[in-house]
Amino acid sequence: MPSAAEERPRAARARADSHSRSRSRMPVAVYVLGLSVFALGTSEFMLSGLLPPIAEDMNVTIPQAGLLISAFAIGMVVGAPLLAVATLRLPRRTTLVSLISLFGLGQIAGALAPSYELLFASRIVSALACAGFWAVGAAVAIAMVPVDARARAMAVMIGGLSIANVLGVPAGAFLGEHLGWRSAFWSVGAASAVALVGILTLIPKIPLPAEKPSLGRELRIYRDRQVWLAIGITALAAGGVFCAFSYLSPLLTDVAGLDSGWVPWILGLFGVGALVGTTVGGRVADAHLFGVMLWGITASTVFLLALALLASAAAAAIGLSFLIGFSAFFTAPALNARMFNVAGAAPTLAGATTTAAFNLGNTGGPWLGGTVIDAGYGFAATAWAGAAMTVTAIALAVIALRLDRRTPPRATRVVTSSQPTPVPNQLPTPAPASAPR
Repeated sequence: MPSAAEERPRAARARADSHSRSRSRMPVAVYVLGLSVFALGTSEFMLSGLLPPIAEDMNVTIPQAGLLISAFAIGMVVGAPLLAVATLRLPRRTTLVSLISLFGLGQIAGALAPSYELLFASRIVSALACAGFWAVGAAVAIAMVPVDARARAMAVMIGGLSIANVLGVPAGAFLGEHLGWRSAFWSVGAASAVALVGILTLIPKIPLPAEKPSLGRELRIYRDRQVWLAIGITALAAGGVFCAFSYLSPLLTDVAGLDSGWVPWILGLFGVGALVGTTVGGRVADAHLFGVMLWGITASTVFLLALALLASAAAAAIGLSFLIGFSAFFTAPALNARMFNVAGAAPTLAGATTTAAFNLGNTGGPWLGGTVIDAGYGFAATAWAGAAMTVTAIALAVIALRLDRRTPPRATRVVTSSQPTPVPNQLPTPAPASAPR
């Protein structure tokens, strides 16, 4: 029979093993949030493969149809900071239910829209709900897990966005090709309904924050020029890529000469590049933040220039779709971390500001691309315009780097890694896609 002295270490090991197994299990509710983000991300980015049929059905030009992408991005720009502050004191689960319901209704409205104007309005409503869900969903995810599992919980949510780029966006293009573009909206609406059931049944009630943050104190971050530089870099880097990506479908068919059946697969290839880029960039951005920013945006510039020159070569257009996805999302973790470095003293607005900055680029990029097309320069010219935006982003990044080297850290800044440790009132920043947000 074992002695008491032998039993004690055995019992301690058993408790440690039990604790380790407990830590390894992620609540099912976090995966429900990941499914919700999959629906949100698919809706945000799927229009890049649906512009030609939407333009034909709504009797508008492809650049006008491209403004639907900008409409969603505008809703995210406005909604992210606004709802991040407005929902702080509201019941979390009730807020999630309301927002995913509103988002689903926005998809139904888009599927039924008889006119371009109503479709445009439905995109703005959906975007507002999407921005609010990101803000509240991140806080709920970290509230349901222990401190040492928060990064993994956020990874599940971000994984929903990555899978949306790999599977959801090309699936939307496939549905649009074979069943009409409205079927893609119905499918996202169905995914939203599944997410709603999961939220109602699997997400517990989350306690409200004990103390409401001071909005006046957090707004003071906007006095810092480094914050504005970070916003500019993020917006221009994202905008440059989405200036071309938003019109990738007609570029592939009208310029590269590919059959429309290729489009879903190539959009999926862009998503694979995005997923790989996010993984690699996240691993190295913490130690080489400015290096990742500068090299990543430079790579995007080179790939965009190559696309502008080689768009008529189908093989080149296909390969560059993967590379542009990789370089754009390789940079995303560094862009997220940079905002927390310079605005970390205002955790409520730091994440929302990054989301708004990404979507500011997702607004300006498609608008600039549409303007270039309307001017008669063709779809390949969107890559030239996108490269002009990313070159400007590089210039701003160089200025930010020089200022960072000259300026000692101030009390208003918090230096963090690319995986910041959130607190109950902090909204962690996921790396977009949409575009990343």
